[in-house]
Amino acid sequence: MAEEQVFFESADLKLEGLLNRGSGDAGVVITHPHPQYGGSMHNNVVESVVKAFKKANFTTLRFNFRGVGRSGGHYEEGVGEQVDVQGAVAYLEGLGLTAVQLAGYSFGAWVNAQAINKMHAVAKMIMVSPPVNFIDFSFLNYTPQLQLIITGAQDDIAPPHMIQKMLPGWNKHATLRIIQGADHFYGGKTGEIASIVEAFLKQA
Repeated sequence: MAEEQVFFESADLKLEGLLNRGSGDAGVVITHPHPQYGGSMHNNVVESVVKAFKKANFTTLRFNFRGVGRSGGHYEEGVGEQVDVQGAVAYLEGLGLTAVQLAGYSFGAWVNAQAINKMHAVAKMIMVSPPVNFIDFSFLNYTPQLQLIITGAQDDIAPPHMIQKMLPGWNKHATLRIIQGADHFYGGKTGEIASIVEAFLKQA
């Protein structure tokens, strides 16, 4: 089934998203990389994560953060963007979904990690290339919802060795998957991201 364009509310703003309806009660909000570096919901990594969740019959919602595409507002350094994530989760809950997950790539992973404690309904979180060498992650303490982290072996923005050091503080039970030959942009490697997410969803 093709995704449909939707608009939903984030505080006093309207945000643009793409929704694909699954048949069950599970949904996922997928967030995109940094708006000031060309990030949008049409990013190739975001699309690979959408594909994996669609295959698992989740209702998927990817959206443009404030100030991107047809979303209202302007870039707010990750603060207003946390409100955007909350609005996206609330939108899925409004559709009757009772099991909502979060997945984010790069900047999107950072925003999700800050927002998750404000959303008790979110059961699980996946981070793809959390940009630990670019943005401060010292705020992130034990987070049981964090269950999967993916990064590239050559990712200098989300270096595996830095994530490995931080992971025990985040959730020592979370899985870290490192994609060989991949840098932060995953050229030619997005199929591997989709495969890892698919396998994770099957075992959950």
